[in-house]
Amino acid sequence: MGRRGSSPDDAPEVETCRLDKWIWFARFQRAREVCADVIRKGHVRVNGRKVNQPGAFVRIGDVLTLALPGRTVVVRILGMAEKRGGAEEAAALYSLVEPADGISSKND
Repeated sequence: MGRRGSSPDDAPEVETCRLDKWIWFARFQRAREVCADVIRKGHVRVNGRKVNQPGAFVRIGDVLTLALPGRTVVVRILGMAEKRGGAEEAAALYSLVEPADGISSKND
């Protein structure tokens, strides 16, 4: 995780985090290496674009589409974390985005 910009006089700083770490912090997978594998296999989109690099950075406001075993989850990033916390802390990092056109969120 890091902050862009170094001067307090700059525009507001944007917090970022590696994609694999954010997915792990948000508790969508149990192990960070599994998060990285899901990304490498092309099962994650950031703002509608497929991402294959676990080290890609995400920021607050990005929309992630996660094709997980048995379901697809679409979330908007609301926050970043310094470390992996409990379920309540993880749930505060994102909000679910409902499918607008009624498409089922279950993978077949």
